[in-house]
Amino acid sequence: MSKALRLSEKWFQRGLWLVALVFASFLIGLGSTVVGDLPRVEHRLALDDFMDRAAAQAARDTIQAGERQAQDRSDALEQARLKLQVAQADVGTQRQGFANWIATRRATERAEQDPEVIARTRALDELQARERAARAEVERQQQTLLDARQSVEQARRTLSDMQRNAQGAYEQALRVQELRVFGYRLALTLPLLALAGWLFARQRQSRWWPFVWGFILFAVFVFFVELVPYLPSYGGYVRYTVGIVATVLVGRWAIVALQRYLERQRAAEAQPDAQRRAELGYDTALARLAKGVCPGCERTVDLKDGRTDFCPHCGIGLFDRCGPCQARKSAFARFCPACGSSAASPSPAAMALPHN
Repeated sequence: MSKALRLSEKWFQRGLWLVALVFASFLIGLGSTVVGDLPRVEHRLALDDFMDRAAAQAARDTIQAGERQAQDRSDALEQARLKLQVAQADVGTQRQGFANWIATRRATERAEQDPEVIARTRALDELQARERAARAEVERQQQTLLDARQSVEQARRTLSDMQRNAQGAYEQALRVQELRVFGYRLALTLPLLALAGWLFARQRQSRWWPFVWGFILFAVFVFFVELVPYLPSYGGYVRYTVGIVATVLVGRWAIVALQRYLERQRAAEAQPDAQRRAELGYDTALARLAKGVCPGCERTVDLKDGRTDFCPHCGIGLFDRCGPCQARKSAFARFCPACGSSAASPSPAAMALPHN
C-alpha cells in the first residue's frame, strides 16, 4: 500500500513504525526486568540446606585446619631437609679431612699426634650425630605431613558422602522451585498474550496502531524469550507437547482465516461492479494495481497491454473512459490523468442531451 500513499504519509508511516519499535523496546526492557526478578521471590536453594549443617561445617573446618597444618609441615619438612643436606656436607668434609690426616699420620708415625687423632675422631662423631638427628627430624616431619594429609582426605570423604546423600533431595527441591518460578512467569505472560491476541484481532488497524503493534511485539518477545526457554523439560515431553498445541492453534486460526477470506471474496465477486468498486478503498485499489493484480479478486492481470478493461477472473471494471476527453484511465482514479477532470464529470454527449 505504500506506493499509493503520499510522500508525507510514507514518512509518517515510517515514523509511526519507529514509535512502535521504541515503545516495544521500552516494554521489553521493563518486562525483562520484572521477569528477571521473579526468581528472587524464592529462597535460593543450596546443597547445604539438605545436609547436617553442623557436621558439614565441622568437616570443612577439619579440612581447612588440616590443609593449613599440611602446609606448615611441608615448610618444616623443607627446612629439615636443608639442615640434613648441610649436616651431610659437613660430615663428608670432616670425613675427607680425617682420612687425609690419618694417611699423614701413618706416613710420619709420630706418636705425639695421637691426641689430635682422638680429637678429630670426636669431631667426626659429633657431626655424624647431627646428621642422624637431622635425618630423624626429616622422618618426623614426613610422618606429621602424612598424618595431616590423611586427616584432610578423611574429612573430604566424609563431606563428599554427606553431599552425595543430600544430592537427590536437593535436585528434587530444585525442580519444584523451578516449576514454581515457571508458574510465576506463566501467570505474568498469559494475560499479556491474551491481551496481545485481542489487540491483534480488533485493534491492529485502529488509529492507535503504533502502540498496538508495539505491545504485540513485546508480547511475542516475552513469549519466545522469557517463557519458552524456561519450559520444564521432563525429557522433552512438555516442550514438544506445547509446540504441538501451539502449532495446532496457529494452524487452525490460519485455516479459519483463509476460509473466511475466501467466503468474503466469493460474496464480493457476486456483487454488482459499481458496488464492488465503491467498497474498495482508494489506496487499497491503487496498491493492488501497482502490483499487477486485480483489486477485486487479487489475481494476476495484464494491465499493460492497453486492451484489458475488465478483470477476466471476476469481471470488475479496471479501466474506463474519461467523460470530458474520452481518454482511457483507471476506473479507480479520482481524476483523469489526461485532462484532470473529476471522474464524476459527465461526458459532453451527456451534457448535450435535452432535459425533459
